[in-house]
Amino acid sequence: MNDLKKIYQKIKPQIVARLNEFKSIWENGSEEKIFAELVFCLLTPQSKAKICWNCVENIIKKDLLINGNYKKILDNLTGVRFKYKKATFITNVQKLFVKDNHLTIKQVILNNLNTNKKNIFKLREWLVRNIKGVGLKEASHFLRNIGFGQKIAILDRHILRNLVHYNVISKIPKSLTKKVYYDIEEKMIQFSKKIKIPIEHLDLVFWYKANNEIFK
Repeated sequence: MNDLKKIYQKIKPQIVARLNEFKSIWENGSEEKIFAELVFCLLTPQSKAKICWNCVENIIKKDLLINGNYKKILDNLTGVRFKYKKATFITNVQKLFVKDNHLTIKQVILNNLNTNKKNIFKLREWLVRNIKGVGLKEASHFLRNIGFGQKIAILDRHILRNLVHYNVISKIPKSLTKKVYYDIEEKMIQFSKKIKIPIEHLDLVFWYKANNEIFK
């Protein structure tokens, strides 16, 4: 674990800066920026994050984020795995969050936070229930990317591999059911407390350890 702590001390200022950028998306960013993060998280399962973000940027440049149809969205998902299914996911969330050609995603999230007394876990469950293509991992990723990652874990493959490496879990589970996800998430939270690296920082430490950079 000393290697993690050394990496963390080295890159902590970068992590803090990136997390502040995420928080700024929610506090000061437009509805489009928040929605773009959701689209990004819909694309990332089993695909490379940078390729997915490039696709999102192309969709934005071509003014397709809000009103782009299935075919036009699909044409801009080069390099994304399962792009046919994911293009459908994007057009579905357009229907959910676009009203009269205006995005309402921030207000919908605020309404759910207020209804659930600012309980981020209940908001995450709402996202999973209501957005096709979003599981606990994708919902956690999205929430972290808009500044709500202080209490939740993004349990993707690289995180799980690191949790095995540091003996937090014994093996990568064959499937991440809700119960399994919550159990591993709690173990990761306890591990983060033990090594004194906040949970939302730890994900970026693991990413840096594998890629020598901080991304999303």
